[in-house]
Amino acid sequence: MKQRAVWSAVLVAALALAGCGSAGGTRSPSGGADGKLVVWDWKSGEASAAAYLQKAKADFARKHPGVTVEFVAQPFEQYYTLLGTAIQAGKGPDVILFNGGGQIRDRADALLPLDDYLAEDRQRLTGWEAFSKDGKTYAGPVTLQGHPIYYNRTLYEKAGLDPAKPATTWSTFVADCATITTRTGAKCFALGNKEGFGIQFFLSVLGSGVLTPQEYDDWIAGRRNWNSPHVKRIFALWKETQDAKLNSDGANSTAMFNDSFAIFQSAKAAHVIGLMSDVGHWKDFSEFLTAEKLGVMRAPVVEPGATPSLPYDGGIGYGVARWTKDPKVAADLVRSLTSTDALKSFYADAGAIAADTTIDVSQGGPAVTTIVADLKAGKPALHVALSSKTLDLMGRLSQQLLSGSVTVDEAVKQLAASDQAG
Repeated sequence: MKQRAVWSAVLVAALALAGCGSAGGTRSPSGGADGKLVVWDWKSGEASAAAYLQKAKADFARKHPGVTVEFVAQPFEQYYTLLGTAIQAGKGPDVILFNGGGQIRDRADALLPLDDYLAEDRQRLTGWEAFSKDGKTYAGPVTLQGHPIYYNRTLYEKAGLDPAKPATTWSTFVADCATITTRTGAKCFALGNKEGFGIQFFLSVLGSGVLTPQEYDDWIAGRRNWNSPHVKRIFALWKETQDAKLNSDGANSTAMFNDSFAIFQSAKAAHVIGLMSDVGHWKDFSEFLTAEKLGVMRAPVVEPGATPSLPYDGGIGYGVARWTKDPKVAADLVRSLTSTDALKSFYADAGAIAADTTIDVSQGGPAVTTIVADLKAGKPALHVALSSKTLDLMGRLSQQLLSGSVTVDEAVKQLAASDQAG
């Protein structure tokens, strides 16, 4: 069944390429072939995005009533592979959904800079940096992606701990985890690293509790010192949490999406490094943890001089392919997909923290209110600054670190070489 799904995805991509590329038919004065814009994403097939897309399409139709819009939902596991094929062919969708960071920066050459088209949205939206390269912006941000540490307040109470006062130092945090495990049987962290994603979240969350503010800023700016004792400390901490049995069992064989989050929801672990977009987040967890029982905390301080903060960037955003016939019309679709009215629906139905800072989230409960308040002091996520190639390598090495088949020094040396190679 899985193989059939992959071949179905490839067939869909092939059909889309045939119909929306530069050789895909006569193009009208606006939009794609025969007055149509084709959008690739992995969200349009989800029920929680239906109202969001409906409002975005209605907004676009008012501006361009003669242009039709077709959304082609691709499976996320194959998404960037299929997109790579389209880019190599020089034809494909007109508008493309991207994750912020390396996934879009590595493909910037296939996209149009959108700064002139989206200038009016600069003040209303945030998260632009994750979709920028060399001073140019290549997508309009839809959501913000960050990585809070969520915790189960009920487990804290059962363990005799004050859920209103989570630990602020690593030593106290580890001690609290030991108390929780002894009195409730729950592990400290729910961890899924089968895809190699767990290390990305860990790096960005715990990193702010290890690096000094200057080291953190240098990392984001591209001045990364992989030989720094503090950088090595982050990866040593990753291994220590495993060796100390703080993680849920079988981390390397547990998928993050959504098995690790299920471990947290079922109260088998007291904490999880989650997201704030539309999965593995505050609204997802509300099915099992009421708003009053879900806590959010910053990383504890691991090394003196660190200043923990909420790591966040632009989450997902839509860009425009270079081969589109009418860039302005395609950019107008991006503007509709990032409009306030549409993003309100995405927040309401999916729980995504939208890139639009004007949206009121006060009805979402204490956790989401805390997250949004923390954005003011937040900093870009450490892993988002890395290339997709380095992230892939880090995922493999993270599994080896957990299994004990590579040392911290060896892993960091390989990551430094990959990062320096670009």
